[in-house]
Amino acid sequence: MNTDELIAIDVHTHAEVSCRQPTDEVWQAYEDAATKYFKAGKRPTIAETIALYRERKIGLVMFTVDSEAELGNRRIPNEEIIDAARENSDMMVAFASIDPHKGKMGVREAKRLINEGGIKGFKFHPTAQGFFPNDRMAYGLYEVIAEAKMTALFHSGHSGIGTGMPGGGGMRLKYSNPMHVDDVAVDFPDMKIIIAHPSWPWQDEALSVCLHKSNVYIDLSGWSPKYFPPQLVQYANTQLKRKMLFGSDFPLIAPDRWIKDFREAGFRPEIHDLILKENAIAALGLN
Repeated sequence: MNTDELIAIDVHTHAEVSCRQPTDEVWQAYEDAATKYFKAGKRPTIAETIALYRERKIGLVMFTVDSEAELGNRRIPNEEIIDAARENSDMMVAFASIDPHKGKMGVREAKRLINEGGIKGFKFHPTAQGFFPNDRMAYGLYEVIAEAKMTALFHSGHSGIGTGMPGGGGMRLKYSNPMHVDDVAVDFPDMKIIIAHPSWPWQDEALSVCLHKSNVYIDLSGWSPKYFPPQLVQYANTQLKRKMLFGSDFPLIAPDRWIKDFREAGFRPEIHDLILKENAIAALGLN
């Protein structure tokens, strides 16, 4: 990634429309509910997302979510995102997503993707994947990620996916309390971990884990900064100013809107560049 040419790095963008396969009919109900919840528009393709970010000179980390075991929907292939990142390596990084329920086959896939190159980390969504981050079932994957010195990103807090559906679409919020990531940070101290989103209703837990564990960061995606809890802004301005990362959750929140609201949300001007770009360079090992 040519970081000198970028004004910011968005560490949290989603691949939601594949150029290689149609939208899975099982996923459509979840997408419709999320569109209503976030008041989002039409989902862009992977190529359209990259073009938008390139025009704005914003780097991006992109991933899908492999929730095939819990939700039964077909994932977008990791290889599609990796190929796009290779073609746009000056401003794009790919994360892979592998459902921990895939066990040894998932570990094999992780090793293969790492050996083939083109990825910088792995995305986990405990609520959509139906597991606690500290479940030993997932430790085989973490071992591979840690050995490769890559980053693991975990969804935390409330999930817009499933909101408003009967029974939340079968998804359980309990899995995404960020305190469950604390065990992972202890057991894999050399693996960089990103707790994604303001972690409502467990914001204080996320701040505590990030403050206590040197290998843990927080990305600020999924909410407009004008709605951030005050303690999140307080710690971003002070003790955690080098641990907070810009993330939008695109296409559910546009980067333009996030950055505009961020600049007006009470963050000290001297930390803007840290959050928008410099901290991501350190967390992702881009320097």
